[in-house]
Amino acid sequence: MTAVEDPAKPEAGLYLVGTPIGNLGDITVRALEILRSADLILAEDTRITRRLLDRYDIHAPMWSYHKFNEAGRIDPVLDRLRGGAVVALVTDSGMPGVSDPGARMVRACREAEIPITAAPGPSAVATAIALAGLEETAFVFGGFPPVKPGKRKKALARLLAAGCPVVVYESPYRVTKLLKDVQTLCPDADVFVARELTKKFEETGWKTVEGWLDAFAAKEPRGEFALIIQSHREAVSTTAFEREEDESENPSAPCG
Repeated sequence: MTAVEDPAKPEAGLYLVGTPIGNLGDITVRALEILRSADLILAEDTRITRRLLDRYDIHAPMWSYHKFNEAGRIDPVLDRLRGGAVVALVTDSGMPGVSDPGARMVRACREAEIPITAAPGPSAVATAIALAGLEETAFVFGGFPPVKPGKRKKALARLLAAGCPVVVYESPYRVTKLLKDVQTLCPDADVFVARELTKKFEETGWKTVEGWLDAFAAKEPRGEFALIIQSHREAVSTTAFEREEDESENPSAPCG
């Protein structure tokens, strides 16, 4: 799909539209024009997207599109697209397909040779990296780490073994557990926390992993988190956690 020269008249196809990660003012003119012209908007949570659409007086029809129903949405959406529709795909915040639904629809459209393009927008990964002031140009992105302790530790160890800063997302309910795992793996790590980015109670800053654990012990963590973990070790072994994961998921496994 070629770039849209006249944003008021987008070509038929699938548009991946970036939406604000917090402040509703952080949306591009092109994104708004696509949303206004869309024959259908696929939204991760229609209630959240409705707040954005109401802010800009947009009345395009919406279907929910999330990890629990995306398989059943593919064929109906492809039918619309084959009929010449303009379909916009959005998530609750940021870019579709980046730790959010979207990749499955993109693959289906590519297989069906349906035009796809993006109206880029905010990203918590890029925003956190910019605010951290990293000197390194390389980093690895881990999305949301696994929930199970054994898998989470092994995933973190693999990410940290890359030898460059690691960016992950986490909820307020598991961020302390994540930091304790980091402390086990890299007790000397520095961590940049970006909480509630672009919102009223935004908080950003560097501390040692121990410093953040002390801070969250004193004040309960709230909001959504993006964290940058900077290890001062060249590599972290996963060996110590593979057995732990196996034993936690298979209680009958022999110990020792």
